[in-house]
Amino acid sequence: FALPAVRALHVSAPRMAATRTPMFINGKFRESKATEWLPIHNPETQEVVSNTPICTVDEMNEAVAAAKAAFPSWSAVSVNNRVRIMMKYAELIRANMDEIARSITLEQGKTVTDAQGDVFRGLEVVEHACSAGTLMMGETLENITKDMDLYSYRQPLGVTAGICRFNFPAM
Repeated sequence: FALPAVRALHVSAPRMAATRTPMFINGKFRESKATEWLPIHNPETQEVVSNTPICTVDEMNEAVAAAKAAFPSWSAVSVNNRVRIMMKYAELIRANMDEIARSITLEQGKTVTDAQGDVFRGLEVVEHACSAGTLMMGETLENITKDMDLYSYRQPLGVTAGICRFNFPAM
């Protein structure tokens, strides 16, 4: 498990050519075949620092198919090993906190201190996920009624999607 390399971005750097944000599908970065791209502006200078694709339907379907294909093997990973992966992720966030904060500063115009706070809050979310061993425990209740016991299990359900809040990108 490895956190993708984060491009070093410095707010005080000279004007740079806008890049294109690659897609990350099936464990690989690659260029989108999109025909439309949305600019990402540095709010302080209005400079376009990157462009993000409006991915094609085929690319979106490919991403979902890749996630669906990965689900059986991921759901078979023990809870303890999932926790180890999340612990490594937390370690990588800590090691790259300043670089991640600089990227947030560049793209959102937050002060570096505010961006570091955002990264720290995201780290806290990851650290909470490290308690999955406890969080994923099911429950049992014996003799809930005559000759009946109740059992609940927490199991992976499958592919999901989330929309990240723009004002707390590290969460």
